Amino acid sequence: MVLFNSFLESVKSSVDTAVDTAIYTHSAVDSRFSPWLTPLVYPLARRIVLPFYFGKIEVTGQENLPLTGPVILAPTHRSRWDAIMVPYATGRGVTGRDLRFMVTADEVKGIQGWFIRRLGGFPVNTKHPTIASLRHGVEVLQNGEMLVIFPEGGIFRDGQVHPLKPGLGRLAIQAEVSQPGLGVQVVPIALEYGEAYPTQGCDVKIQIGKPLKMANYVRGAAKRDAKRFTADLEVALKALSGEIQTEAEVLPACG
Repeated sequence: MVLFNSFLESVKSSVDTAVDTAIYTHSAVDSRFSPWLTPLVYPLARRIVLPFYFGKIEVTGQENLPLTGPVILAPTHRSRWDAIMVPYATGRGVTGRDLRFMVTADEVKGIQGWFIRRLGGFPVNTKHPTIASLRHGVEVLQNGEMLVIFPEGGIFRDGQVHPLKPGLGRLAIQAEVSQPGLGVQVVPIALEYGEAYPTQGCDVKIQIGKPLKMANYVRGAAKRDAKRFTADLEVALKALSGEIQTEAEVLPACG
């Protein structure tokens, strides 16, 4: 974690004097996309930071990632490193696409928040989500972008898939019905670290599942449709986590 924060601080200091000119304003939410950070942070993390800090990073299922159209990536949330691991496994180095993050309000504080806001991320209060935040998420999908939402609503370090929050399903359904034929897809992703609090040398496994097509869940009753989808997404995440545990060797001790 010390290295993670040091990495963020060093990159921040190098671009603090730059002007973030690319600003997208949707609804009442400002989502800033810095033209300086995007081509700098992710390649640096992919080629230097992650290979240096972690042991083997194994990614499977990248063929399941849609290369075009509106996509929600739905990863399990195991560490603050996830904010870099998910782009490593799915972002511009793999699909040619930049990711947008919808995160809890607590995660946009401090140095991490500085980065999230300038890499197209925006906060949502999971207990009392505002219409503006949800509408902004819908507009991101209407624009055909790739949006990351952690469906468990927080970091859980016990390796178990926790009950999913309803917000992702409701947002996905709302986006799908907002434009006929929009074609929103949701991709389940399971992350596993060798330790609950990853230390240097830990191995990482990232398994990407087949996308769930929201068009298959739209039947007219939005809450019921979202509930059915959320149940299927939870099953998919549990299946991915189970495959990692049963088919792979036990991760070696870190250090």
